[in-house]
Amino acid sequence: ELTTVRVQDPRVQNEGSWNSHVDYKIFLHTNSKAFTAKTSCVRRRYREFVWLRRQLQKNAGLVPVPELPGKSTFFVGSTDEFIEKRRQGLQQFLEQ
Repeated sequence: ELTTVRVQDPRVQNEGSWNSHVDYKIFLHTNSKAFTAKTSCVRRRYREFVWLRRQLQKNAGLVPVPELPGKSTFFVGSTDEFIEKRRQGLQQFLEQ
């Protein structure tokens, strides 16, 4: 069985406003019989990954839950660099 998950296409929502945020397209493809839909695609923001990690920690017992990329309000470099670095970190989180 094969399952592939990709974090793609970051988009800034409400750019320039006090409540702007970035969301990411999460694409899943599988041939697993455990899934009814063989492909799915949703958009999620960082705080939803934080929620997911907390839920996994509650139910993981002694199994370590992967870390998320940091949430830094002060990033040295461009916003695009930060968004790409976070996208890569979210990708690693889901793969692990």
